Amino acid sequence: MMMNSSYSSRLCSAFLFRHQTCRHHRSIGFWGQGNIDVSTSRSLINDDDSTATIHLFSIERKRRVVLPSSLSSSGTALAMNKKGGFFGGFFRSFTADGGSYNLQIDYDSLPFPCPELATMAMEQQQQTKTVAVTTSPSRPDLQLATFAGGCFWGLELAFQRVKGVEYTAVGYTQGREACPNYEQVSAGNTGHTEAVVVYFDPKVISYSQLCRIFLDRIDPTTQNGQGRDYGRQYRTGIYTHSPEQDDIARSLLQQEQNKYDKRPIATECRTAMPFWPAEAYHQQYLEKGGRFGSPQSAEKGCTDEIRCYG
Repeated sequence: MMMNSSYSSRLCSAFLFRHQTCRHHRSIGFWGQGNIDVSTSRSLINDDDSTATIHLFSIERKRRVVLPSSLSSSGTALAMNKKGGFFGGFFRSFTADGGSYNLQIDYDSLPFPCPELATMAMEQQQQTKTVAVTTSPSRPDLQLATFAGGCFWGLELAFQRVKGVEYTAVGYTQGREACPNYEQVSAGNTGHTEAVVVYFDPKVISYSQLCRIFLDRIDPTTQNGQGRDYGRQYRTGIYTHSPEQDDIARSLLQQEQNKYDKRPIATECRTAMPFWPAEAYHQQYLEKGGRFGSPQSAEKGCTDEIRCYG
C-alpha cells in the first residue's frame, strides 16, 4: 500500500496492518524520543480488503512508549519520520505511558449488567479471600455463570440466543490486575482470559444445561486457544460461582474427558475471580453488526450459524 505523508518532525506514525480475518492486537514497547501526548487513528482499506489502522503520536521527550500492533499474515510494518529518532528493539511491557494501553474503561457508560459487574469485581478484588457472587444484586431471581471459550464475541451471541438467559456481558477474568483493558489483556501482561458472564433464570434453564451448551461450542482439549485465536487470553474455562456449580462443572468435564481417550481436557474449572467488563464496542458485538456491519440474530432459539468475527 503506497501512502504519501508529510508530518512534522514531532510526529511518528505507526502503520498497523490487520487482515480481515484477524481482529487481535497486542501491545509492543520500544524506546523512542518521547512519551505519548496526542493519539489519533484512522482506518484505511487496502487493495486486498484488509485494513490498516494508523496511530499518530506526539513526541516530546525520551520516555518508554507502548503502541498497539496487529498480527496478520502480512506482519507488522512500522514507519516514522526520519527526525523522530531511531526506535530500538521491540518487547512487551508491564508498565508504560500513553496510547490505548493505559486507557480506562468507563464502566458506568456500559449497558447493564456491566456497571453492576464492575462494582462486584472491585468489591471482590478488595477481599482477602476470593468470593464469587452467585446471584445478581439487582435481580436476585437471576443466577450468574461465567465461561471462557476463546474469542468472546461468538460465545456471547450463542448464549444470547438461549431461552432463560436474560443478560450477557463480555469481559476479562481470572487475572491479577484490576480494571484491565483489551490492549493489556492481549499483551499477556495481566493473566486474564476473555470470558462471558451469563445472567440466567434457573426456573427456565439449569446451570448444567448452560455448561453443556458451552462444551458443545468448544474443543476442550485445545490448550490456550480456540479456532484461529491463540494465547492465554483465549484459554477456555468454566469459572464457578458456588460449590454446587463447581460440582456440576467438574462432573461434566470428566464426562468430556471420557470422550477424548488420550487427549487431556485443557478447559479450566476454577472459582470465578473478579470479572471486568470489556469496552463498549465489544458488548453484543455480533448482534450489532460485527466488523462488517452485518448484524446477526440474537433471537431466542435462533439456529443460524454464528460468524465469529462478524
